[in-house]
Amino acid sequence: MTLGLYVVRRLANTFLMIAAVFFGMLYMFEVFEVVRRFGDEVRLPSLLMLSALRVPRTFYQIMPLLMILSSMALFLSMARSSELVVIRSAGRSAKRLLAGPLLAVMLFGALLVAVLNPIAAASTRIYQAQLQALQNPEMVAQISITDSALWLRQGDSLGQTVIRAEGVEADGVTFTTVSFLVFDRVTGTPVMRIEAESGRLMPGSWQLHNAKQWNLDDLNPEQTARLYPEVALPTDLTPERIRDTLARSGTISVWAMPAFIRAMDRAGLSTRDHRAQFQAELALPLLMAAMMLIGAVLCLQHSRTGGTSQRILITVLAGFALFFLRNFAQVLGENGQIPVALAIWTPPVASMLLAFGVLLHLEDG
Repeated sequence: MTLGLYVVRRLANTFLMIAAVFFGMLYMFEVFEVVRRFGDEVRLPSLLMLSALRVPRTFYQIMPLLMILSSMALFLSMARSSELVVIRSAGRSAKRLLAGPLLAVMLFGALLVAVLNPIAAASTRIYQAQLQALQNPEMVAQISITDSALWLRQGDSLGQTVIRAEGVEADGVTFTTVSFLVFDRVTGTPVMRIEAESGRLMPGSWQLHNAKQWNLDDLNPEQTARLYPEVALPTDLTPERIRDTLARSGTISVWAMPAFIRAMDRAGLSTRDHRAQFQAELALPLLMAAMMLIGAVLCLQHSRTGGTSQRILITVLAGFALFFLRNFAQVLGENGQIPVALAIWTPPVASMLLAFGVLLHLEDG
């Protein structure tokens, strides 16, 4: 028990040092990029804050790579100091030595998913909203899903329009029971309301069917309301823009993902991307454990046996290969090429089994 806690503490310290270095590097790169894009338009404190909002998501995504680097650094250090020789001479096998760190890494991965994932999702949403406002403050569009409807917001030189649709047809461009509420650009007060039986999103306009329009500036809007069998409203929204916004990765926390998926199912939208993302978040603790095992198994031999540089190279390449394979399989799952569960869970499970096989071979021959 004491030995296991010692290894876990050493692994945690190594991980914190490597994570701090990478966090600082990511923040520095983001600051340079934001200053390059908006240095002449935005004040420095706002640029620093915008950069800080971008870092958590990127940092969260590279956690598995940081884990394999930390595991490699720890066990190479223990091999160089002959600690592994002492541990094995005391009768502790490598399998028992790695049991404590393996359990700790899985718990740490679960903590990352439960705590850091919502923080990264919230910061990404704020970052994207501020970035969009800086790039084009006059044309702002937002899309969101609730349990009962799909909400959209479009902006132009005349003002803001809030759009509510109860459902979406299979073609992805026809919306049922659509409501439009137009707000004045200067005062921010509602000036017009439109209810339509259905609305089809065409290039540059909404084509509404069986629509009723109320001018809210009138004394009696119902008395002056007008009916239109067909009417067109200008818009800058496109079906691709709506799909890209709904499928934007990293903007929904793992806690809100199940409800969001159910709401999208009720709205008639595809949820394959979000299901794959949700499964990937659930599989993160297993992926972190697989990365730790790979880094440990390949670096358990004593440094005097030689080949340390080769083992370091193989460990780094194996970590990047697993990271790439996991992302590639996730893309295949999102595109429907292979089942989502198979795409998400196969790489970490196969990597853990391979690491265990190598460990048994090194231990028992």
